[in-house]
Amino acid sequence: MSAPRLILASASPRRRDLIARLGLEPAAVQPAEIDESPLKAELPRPYAERMAREKTLAVDAADAHVLAGDTVVALGRRILPKAEDEATARRCLALLSGRRHKVLSAIALKAPDGAMRERISETIVRFKVLSAPEIDSYIASDEWHGKAGGYAIQGRAEGLIAWISGSHSGVVGLPLFETRTLLKAAGFPLG
Repeated sequence: MSAPRLILASASPRRRDLIARLGLEPAAVQPAEIDESPLKAELPRPYAERMAREKTLAVDAADAHVLAGDTVVALGRRILPKAEDEATARRCLALLSGRRHKVLSAIALKAPDGAMRERISETIVRFKVLSAPEIDSYIASDEWHGKAGGYAIQGRAEGLIAWISGSHSGVVGLPLFETRTLLKAAGFPLG
């Protein structure tokens, strides 16, 4: 019996790099094109879970497992946006400065028969108090572009983070422990 096929429903090069750390290479990468707008009054955890699930459902793959993830930066009940412009990134960094926030990284794995497995990791992150020059320097790096909450922990922002409690890979975009657990349960050959 051959190993199951895996389709990664993400355009994120970070997710592809992370899945490779588990010794897997997806048979295909098919980014899911869905509306990622939160529903009215939707809380961060249900939003992250819904996004991961909807991304798997958006990929048509009758002969493969589909893996999707979604990472949400939450300050209390507030979902911080993906920073697509400098003003948004600055607002996010100002909000996160000196404070704790949660990073919720949801994953969903859809089997060829439609069965769905889901997990979520929750990581607490605290930034140091950020000075105006530190924010300016980080903005100049352009690492924030397209990142939830306006930062990438795997880059320069890591030097601005006082501590984390939880999954570093989850903050990057794919919680490896939870992902490995789902894939092993689905029959993927992982050591």
